[in-house]
Amino acid sequence: MKNNFKYSNDNKRYHTLTYYYKNIFNSKVCKVSLNANFTCPNIDGKVGYGGCIYCSKLGSGEFGGNPKEKLIDQFEKGKEIMKRKWPKAKFIAYFQANTNTYAPIEKLKECFEPFIKREDCIGISIATRSDSITDECINYLTDINQRTFLTIELGLQTIHKETSKLINRCSTLNNFEKMVKKLRSKNINVVVHIINGLPYETEEMMLDTVKYLNKLDINGIKIHMLAILKNTPLEKYYQKNKFKLLTKDEYIKIVIKQLEYLRPEIVIHRLTEDPKKEDIIEPTWLTKKVTILNEIDKIMAKENIIQGDKI
Repeated sequence: MKNNFKYSNDNKRYHTLTYYYKNIFNSKVCKVSLNANFTCPNIDGKVGYGGCIYCSKLGSGEFGGNPKEKLIDQFEKGKEIMKRKWPKAKFIAYFQANTNTYAPIEKLKECFEPFIKREDCIGISIATRSDSITDECINYLTDINQRTFLTIELGLQTIHKETSKLINRCSTLNNFEKMVKKLRSKNINVVVHIINGLPYETEEMMLDTVKYLNKLDINGIKIHMLAILKNTPLEKYYQKNKFKLLTKDEYIKIVIKQLEYLRPEIVIHRLTEDPKKEDIIEPTWLTKKVTILNEIDKIMAKENIIQGDKI
């Protein structure tokens, strides 16, 4: 069946990141994951201890660089690996691990400024929490946004208070919504992370999280499946409670429904978790990323579904 989706030039029926970047930069764009060795207010005691229960010791930066190495060296190594596959690609410095605005402004400048000045780096993506961006930081981010292509990635994970408490998120929905509005008022791109399959959440609860986000002025979304990783509090919790995990088919079904409740203009940055095989406890099907994405495409085509169908 012919694909008439506005934001696609291939067989995808959702607004892909590849299409989005190509439309802006007329080039393949790759994100080079970096680890600037930041901490998190949910680790050091400012808002909580121990971090979110699913977070690894690397602060969800498993594919980032070695924090013992200089950021520029991390960037060069990552860039060279990607250039082997995409020789003409352009690059974005992605500050991925932990909370990358949780530091004094001078520290942030030390991390970000070198990449703003590089000709081979067309932008910066910063993963952080909504409770870790001060007004002074917003002013600095506004300045960065005028000099390079900036994206702020905010972890939300779920809108449900009981789940947030269980996973030790230590952040409020009200704070998150206020920060989205502040960033967007400065014309800063905002991408939001959510997790499907959190303990005891129903399909309806997962859909409600997406329906809520669709009402906000966000630019993009990353959809993850809960990964139980080795040596995390979640691993211990799962061993003790054995809560139900989504099957691959259940996950795919929910993701497709979520896409139907998202405005076509919202860019889909990710549709599944991508853990390392040596780190994953469950679900093991998460290591089959390509299979999951292909199945999503297949079902959406078969049932003639496109992003935003149910809005």
